[in-house]
Amino acid sequence: MGMPAKGETRENVIATLREMQQSDLPIGDGHAFGFIYAAGEAVDEIKKAAVTMALGANGLDPTMFPSLRQLENEVLDIARDHLHGDEKVVGSFTSGGTESLLLAVKTARDHARATRPELTRPTMLLPETAHSSFHKAAAYFDVEAIEVAVDPKSFAADLDDMRAKIDERTILLVGSAPGYAHGVIDPIEAIGQLAIEHDLLFHVDGCIGAFLLPYLERLGDEIPPFDFRVPGVSSISMDLHKFAYAPKGASVVLYRDAELRRHQYFACAAWSGYSVVNSTIQSTKSAAPLAGAWAVMRFLGDEGYLKIASELREGTTALVDGLRKIEGLKVLGEPQMGLVAATAADGVQLPIFRLADRMQERGWYVQPQLGYRNSPHNLHFQIEPSNAGKVGEMLAVLAEEVANMTGESDLAPAPLLQMAASLKPEDIRMRFNELMAMAGSPGPGELPKERALVNEVMNALPAETRQELLKAFLGQIYTP
Repeated sequence: MGMPAKGETRENVIATLREMQQSDLPIGDGHAFGFIYAAGEAVDEIKKAAVTMALGANGLDPTMFPSLRQLENEVLDIARDHLHGDEKVVGSFTSGGTESLLLAVKTARDHARATRPELTRPTMLLPETAHSSFHKAAAYFDVEAIEVAVDPKSFAADLDDMRAKIDERTILLVGSAPGYAHGVIDPIEAIGQLAIEHDLLFHVDGCIGAFLLPYLERLGDEIPPFDFRVPGVSSISMDLHKFAYAPKGASVVLYRDAELRRHQYFACAAWSGYSVVNSTIQSTKSAAPLAGAWAVMRFLGDEGYLKIASELREGTTALVDGLRKIEGLKVLGEPQMGLVAATAADGVQLPIFRLADRMQERGWYVQPQLGYRNSPHNLHFQIEPSNAGKVGEMLAVLAEEVANMTGESDLAPAPLLQMAASLKPEDIRMRFNELMAMAGSPGPGELPKERALVNEVMNALPAETRQELLKAFLGQIYTP
């Protein structure tokens, strides 16, 4: 730890970095069914070359690096066309889905300040399945997030509940295409009509799906309209570092027109330094993800992406069909792309979090998801190019483990779960180390190799208490 007294050799630095990465989730070997977006060595090579060429460029001042302006406009033009926007649609390149969603909410807030100055605490309505970044935006920009129920079987937003919750403070409606947890698209067209009826802005979170869905539609899947074809949609977010396979740190947010996008911008000439105008939250920002995104899209082209989409479609069909054949499991909702959640079938006792641990022990990563409102705790599977051809292998292992574990109980004793369910956020600050030890943590800031017990305790905690636990854990692991 600390700065070395003398510089190390390049070989030593690279060797140390590689050693650190030994415990990381493997990229590209097809055994991870979450977090990874890998389209092969050829895509990696063009991506790395473009990133390296742009490492020294800075997006702070677009007049200093004209190439960045051209790159961004070309990327936005592709994105606009992909989402059926006309020539009035404009946008910005951002650092990821979270920044895109933050900017959409900031834009709605500032639009409301300009058009409805009487509002003191605006609200936005979002399905309970909407991405957590909307809650982050609510915290950052003082916009109250009001959750809308979802159908307990389809996991799509309940339109009647959304309609009932619109009032004089509402400034923004939200829908997902699709939601991350279940791969389900909200009723975008119906929400768009609500937005028109009440003269509200409507953001479609297409961060994870908006790039892939148009290709699935072209391949014959029944994808309901979700983009700028839908009246009432005022903005859309679409990540490029997911299914467009750009480097991490690449997303776009698009608006119906420039007048709306204006509320996203920040400018400051009221200080003694250089004039500042920012299109996004960042001021200084690396050009590397932008160059990488542009390069990958030029390299793959429409034909290349359509071929990948076909492979993902086949992998998703195999996954969903295979999960439904495993006795003891059920798929949640009707996934409309390769984001699939499965849990214990009705009446079946199956320790879901222990199952996740066991799959990892056998070399397969699947993501455990905690329960929240209408969604039970479950296992989440994501299809991407490197794992699409390994679905059968993974399912065979999963079926074997489900058969072995059916009827077994969770690790956490009932008294521990009852105690956890009663904890308030303030209790965590006083009892964090005690609770983590009870959940099997080997020491401060560490998680046990098998994490089922931790997840079982987390699943029992009220949502606000979970959040305090996560903050406390983060504070520990990021203390040198």
